[in-house]
Amino acid sequence: MKKKKINIVTLGCSKNLVDSEHIMTQLAAVGYEPIFDSDSTDARIVVINTCGFIGDAKEESINTILRFAQAKTEGLIDRLYVIGCLSERYRDDLRQEIPEVDSYFGVRDLTEIVRELGAEWYDTPACGRILSTPPHYAYLKIAEGCNWGCGYCAIPLIRGRHVSVPMEQLLDEARKLAAQGVRELMIIAQDTTYYGLDLYGRRRLGDLLHALCRIDGIEWIRLHYAYPTHFPEEVIEVMAQEPKICKYLDIPLQHISDSQLKAMRRGITRKETLDLIRHLREKIPDIALRTTLLVGYPGESEADFAELEAFVRDMRFERLGVFPYSEEEGTYSAEQLSDNIPDSVKQARAERIMEIQNAISREENVKKTGKVFKVIVDRRESDWWIARSEYDSPEVDEEILIPSRHSLTPGKFYQVRITGAEDYDLYADLF
Repeated sequence: MKKKKINIVTLGCSKNLVDSEHIMTQLAAVGYEPIFDSDSTDARIVVINTCGFIGDAKEESINTILRFAQAKTEGLIDRLYVIGCLSERYRDDLRQEIPEVDSYFGVRDLTEIVRELGAEWYDTPACGRILSTPPHYAYLKIAEGCNWGCGYCAIPLIRGRHVSVPMEQLLDEARKLAAQGVRELMIIAQDTTYYGLDLYGRRRLGDLLHALCRIDGIEWIRLHYAYPTHFPEEVIEVMAQEPKICKYLDIPLQHISDSQLKAMRRGITRKETLDLIRHLREKIPDIALRTTLLVGYPGESEADFAELEAFVRDMRFERLGVFPYSEEEGTYSAEQLSDNIPDSVKQARAERIMEIQNAISREENVKKTGKVFKVIVDRRESDWWIARSEYDSPEVDEEILIPSRHSLTPGKFYQVRITGAEDYDLYADLF
């Protein structure tokens, strides 16, 4: 049969990206030709995988739906489907406001969108996963949902309670990815450290990481979205022991003030947070910590914010992002707390944190000048090869730029010496 092109536009986080890749893998098995995130394709079928986490993400999702709805009205596409978080949460409203969409599906309806397009869902397609990332790295989603119930977060409302993927299934998927040429795995979930508790009666992320390290072909394993409360000691041990596991940890902390942590319902204190950071750096001396902070949460006082500023200065995180609070309907903070911080103050506080972090990042980067690192090359852009060390995840962290005069291959590892530094980029030459 002649392959039918289908374009899937993915918005939001890497967890959505994995969902899109699984959908496309199923559809390719029955003859579709998958295209990811294209505005210039002649595909007559479009699927939009939406994000509904915060205000800006919802606005982007709605604008994207409207743009493709207009394309359908103009006859440029034949069918339009919407899936994902926004559709899960606001399906009835979207049907009423944007009727041009053929069908809306939620995050729990991946099998239904596949059936709508004439395919059946198979848990382990023999063809392996079709990647939207460069072929040398992939995201491995090990669980869905979250049990924590943080005051500001709508994820449990959208994606439900934590459900782990069985370990055997994950290892099978990872082996197939390695056979396809994947060399770097990013482990993701709403909370990776909770993995296994629902299936096995105890947290088993450490066991999973050990098993993934035994897979031939995988050289780097990177851990994202690690919730700090009751952080598993065995995960720290495996990170220290296993050379394949990147000395990198994405651990969203959100705040350091006890009053804010309590209001956010994070289940952790300032002291416990500081103890965890010190323990991680003691056990894994060269670890790069990435964290995310939230400012302007209801009740955040000037004293709370000053405490956060001092925390950022003192801890000198290798990677850091910050978001101003936005009220999400249905969450604890939206229903029980007053959004009493002006938007201008929220934005100013976010900018202040990033000013501090920018200076830290530049100082730490300058210290790397002259040092040698193992890097993986992602792509070429103009006069530079774009690479990363084990301390940087794709899309969100800094990059290492290598002159294009060298003959390099994307997906391969090289040794480089750092020759220059900026706030969020490094320059290097082959060593």
